[in-house]
Amino acid sequence: MLINCVVYENGSKLADIPVAEISEYVARPGCFAWVALTDATPDELDEMREEFGLHELAVEDARHGHQRPKIEEYGQSLFAVMHLLEPDSDHPGQFNLGEVDVFVGPNYVLSVRNRSKQGFLGVRDRCEREPELLRHGAGFVLYALMDAVVDRYFPIIEALESELEDVEQQIFTQRAARESIKHLYDLKQRAVVLKHAVAPLLEAVSKLHGGRVPQICAESQDYFRDVADHLVRINGLIDGMRDTISTAMQVNLALVTIDENDVTKKLAAWASIFAISTAFVGIWGMNFEQMPELKWQYGYPAALLLIIGVCSYVYYRFRRAGWL
Repeated sequence: MLINCVVYENGSKLADIPVAEISEYVARPGCFAWVALTDATPDELDEMREEFGLHELAVEDARHGHQRPKIEEYGQSLFAVMHLLEPDSDHPGQFNLGEVDVFVGPNYVLSVRNRSKQGFLGVRDRCEREPELLRHGAGFVLYALMDAVVDRYFPIIEALESELEDVEQQIFTQRAARESIKHLYDLKQRAVVLKHAVAPLLEAVSKLHGGRVPQICAESQDYFRDVADHLVRINGLIDGMRDTISTAMQVNLALVTIDENDVTKKLAAWASIFAISTAFVGIWGMNFEQMPELKWQYGYPAALLLIIGVCSYVYYRFRRAGWL
């Protein structure tokens, strides 16, 4: 579906135009067209390919979707893929993984957003408020779109860090081990999804500043360097979070092992106490005629007192040792 199709000249909005007139304005010096699509159909992509002269391989990637974040160069044009992560309203705590494909040429920008409810109208408004920057052309628009995508990663990682702090506090709560492990593993999965969105994009953006860069981005290198700095920061936060999650899982498992050892100690201590009483009873329960205690008037209470006394002493020693 077409969202908007706008032509700009010298950093200012010229007009909203129909798709059929795109090729006409693209051919005019000093103009560039910015078109936005969402969940584009194959027919719409084919139409855009004809209007802009897009490379067939890039169009094929956009048509199939589910691409790894990347930036590819086709002659004087670029094709960028970025992942869009949004909270899934139907499954709390999960992500909805969307994608935005951006075709950039010397005088055009085409963004195709798929499986995402968050648009980029704010990006267009921002660019139109800064005509002196918009004069840089399509390269600056690519930066603005990329910056908007990267900025959306920060609230996600902050939410993950907040969840991780809550789980870390629950780790030391009794009988919460199983739930803590499930929650930690779920956090680790979401961190991996975010990592898969950030790490490849960081590698791709590094090609847009310093050294040899595409001509389209030559005047916007400083801005792409800023995006790269944000991605480096996010990537470091993700790595730190994953390490913390792994440590928390190990601590959780260690606490489970300690609890099991405590239970084992208690069972062993009680088993020892009952073994003592069983030994005494077993000895006096033997059917021998010549047993001096059998004819003694106070034999029975004396035996009970002896058993209780020995068991109490053993219980006392286990208590001092911390087993009971």
